[in-house]
Amino acid sequence: MTEKEKAKLGLLYDANYDEEILKERERINDLCFEYNSLKPSMHHQRKELIKTILKQTKENFTIMSPFYCDLGNMIIGENFYSNYNLVVLDGATVTFGDNVFIAPNCCFSTAGHPIDAKQRNQGLEFAYPITVGDNVWFGAHVTVLPGVKIGNNSVIGAGSVVTKDIPDNVIAVGNPCKVLRKINEEDKNKYKK
Repeated sequence: MTEKEKAKLGLLYDANYDEEILKERERINDLCFEYNSLKPSMHHQRKELIKTILKQTKENFTIMSPFYCDLGNMIIGENFYSNYNLVVLDGATVTFGDNVFIAPNCCFSTAGHPIDAKQRNQGLEFAYPITVGDNVWFGAHVTVLPGVKIGNNSVIGAGSVVTKDIPDNVIAVGNPCKVLRKINEEDKNKYKK
């Protein structure tokens, strides 16, 4: 079994010394470097390059530079928007639904390392997929950890560290991130129009 096959199964795999993974990571890192070097006004070139980097995109999306990912194992929905400095450690697939907004300096990490130091020092890690539903908003400096699922229409408050699943239609905040409350009808009138 290859190291990539082990990763897809959620098993410990060699992410640091396996030649196939290192080569693919270097290719994607070069493409991210190229993307981050393009002028913001180069809309067409930026869009086409992101389509090359990521596993799957829809037509309308914005990814502000700088943007970094490891392997391009990302699926983004329609009207996806990420602000500056999005980091995605995507040893496993990270899936974003439609109308997802991500504030600056957020990290989505499918990767984790063994607690046992001997295994960790061998370069072993695991990768569990992250899934984000539709209409989700992430405040600045949010970190989402391996294996987390975030439900539709939810808001993750700035500075949160999401370690467990978050249901639909809630505001969740904190470290570790916890549900603060359900989103309700009063939220529609919270801000002046």
